[in-house]
Amino acid sequence: MTATVEGPDFIALQVKDVSGAAAFFEERLGLRRAPDGPPHAVVFATSPIPFAVREPLPGVDLDGDARPGLGVALWLRTTDAGLLREQLVAAGTEDVTPLQDSPFGPVFTFTGPEGYRLTVHGG
Repeated sequence: MTATVEGPDFIALQVKDVSGAAAFFEERLGLRRAPDGPPHAVVFATSPIPFAVREPLPGVDLDGDARPGLGVALWLRTTDAGLLREQLVAAGTEDVTPLQDSPFGPVFTFTGPEGYRLTVHGG
């Protein structure tokens, strides 16, 4: 018998400023905090996969020259990509790309907390 992985079960971004990153996701994307979480992280009540921002793990240096998460694609689903894009632009979010058609619906990318590139699709 072989053990297999069913798929992603939890996603967390390591950040230097947990409270600042959490505020970004709450205020600009409308995420809600989960009722419980560890003291070193903020976990959001996202579905189907929980999402969090957390303090860096030992040995992780976020002060280097490389962009955080380089090579990782993090896509967030929304009910209205066009409206969310407008809200992010109005809030002064960095590097919001134009809305484009994709096989997954309308899509755009922006720079989130501490330089992470995030993609939004849907609606």
